Amino acid sequence: MRRSSVAPRAVAALALLCAAAPAAEWSSIGLTSGGRPIRALAVEGAAPDAPRVVVVAGLDGDETAVKLVERETREYAKNRASRRRFHLTAVPLANPEKARLVFPPPGAAYRENAEAHYLWRWLGTAAPDLVIVAGGSDAGLAAALSSHSVAGYGKIPAVVSPARPGFLRTVKLPPHRSEARLELERRLSRTPAQTARELAEVYGRDFKDAVYIPAMALIGQLRLGRVGDVERLAAPFAGGELDSLAKPTGSHLAGHLLFGELAERTGKSVYTALVRRAAELGFDRRGVMLEAMPLHLEMSDAVFMGCPILAKAGKLTGERKYFAMALRHLRFIQNLCLRPDGLYRHSPLADAAWGRGNAFPALGLALALSDIPPEDEAFDPVLRSFQHHMSALAQWQQDNGMWRQVIDYDGAYAEYSATAMIAAAMLRGIRSGWLDAKSYQPRVERAWRAVLARTGSDGKLVDVCEGTGKQKTLEDYLRRAAILGQDARGGGMALFLATELAAAPFPDAAGTRATRSADSGDK
Repeated sequence: MRRSSVAPRAVAALALLCAAAPAAEWSSIGLTSGGRPIRALAVEGAAPDAPRVVVVAGLDGDETAVKLVERETREYAKNRASRRRFHLTAVPLANPEKARLVFPPPGAAYRENAEAHYLWRWLGTAAPDLVIVAGGSDAGLAAALSSHSVAGYGKIPAVVSPARPGFLRTVKLPPHRSEARLELERRLSRTPAQTARELAEVYGRDFKDAVYIPAMALIGQLRLGRVGDVERLAAPFAGGELDSLAKPTGSHLAGHLLFGELAERTGKSVYTALVRRAAELGFDRRGVMLEAMPLHLEMSDAVFMGCPILAKAGKLTGERKYFAMALRHLRFIQNLCLRPDGLYRHSPLADAAWGRGNAFPALGLALALSDIPPEDEAFDPVLRSFQHHMSALAQWQQDNGMWRQVIDYDGAYAEYSATAMIAAAMLRGIRSGWLDAKSYQPRVERAWRAVLARTGSDGKLVDVCEGTGKQKTLEDYLRRAAILGQDARGGGMALFLATELAAAPFPDAAGTRATRSADSGDK
């Protein structure tokens, strides 16, 4: 078989990204329309760069094929590793509820045509060299894989084969890597700096409204040295032509983080004044702290929207009242949204641990801690909250490096923006000595590879949850549309993570930097 021309580090990264347990190991790759997990069984091949084969069965609910594929996969796993010609992943029952399937799937993933969307996008991110559709009708999957770019990665050779005993022993491997596999390897070969430059060609190009989504991308642009370009975009707000708080929302509060970055980089007082103006919304006319920052809507998002801008105001002005208000605001939101298990519900309306609803507190506290002086009385309680949340999140990272759309719900889709934000928070925690590097650095590395794999050079991303307000049920969160393509929210957070990674190498993985608390490791 012809070897890929991609750099060896991409092959090594790919092996880590796609690795499964030595024996056959089950995982969930999606949910049916009725909420039933769709399961896959993986077996590692002889070498990291061995071809990758996916077997899909049960598209029409044929139980004979389902049982045979599972049995043959387990038999393959019994072979000595040196005798396994390829990495194998089998989906014995891809369509448990016998839904009508169309490939490529139409409609909003995963709200519509859930089974087809889950299978299609999972195959794209898995990027096998060959797909074998075993037994029964294939619903046009093989033809679609062979003739369409799958989730933006490329075409994947596919065949339809009867489900017969011993069929894995006679698999005819293709003579070269699939288009999808080569694209995945190319993506994984990029450095954080290269990825940041690619993302910066798409994201961080406008600032028509002072909200957090463009602000995070523009902070990435600042880190790439484009201060003049960013100042030109911020000029209407700095010059008073536009009022950054004309119709304020929580997103506007976090959007002022850009002005904080500009204040630190340029020393211009006009940016500090904008930051202070946003932070002052937490106080009444007499300067007394309110119960919480306004505009919180009782959502966990508000930790990110309120705490960092308060901390930034305190750092820029030297006034410690802002640090005290950040802690007060955090405790208010925690009383509403923090669950006993350490994860955040999105709001009191539903107990669901929405992915981005946890990523907002994670990144929000990491940013706030970066600006609160360690000697301030607010620092230690904020640090403990951050560490406890990181410990809770660490338990729910998937083997592929991602966090799910609903963090603790088996089969919910792997969500891009939450993974980027949580990884950035953990990275900041490692570098600042708040988290144990030995425990958390491998998690950040896996998350980065997962984000990298889902990031095209054209800024197209895989599975960013659409904008989401308070939802009433778990089902509402599970069925939020997952965007495949360019998305400013996901792109801005990925650019922030990429520039954070590019800024400096990891600290010593042995954990030579001391943490401030013994409970910073995994639990």
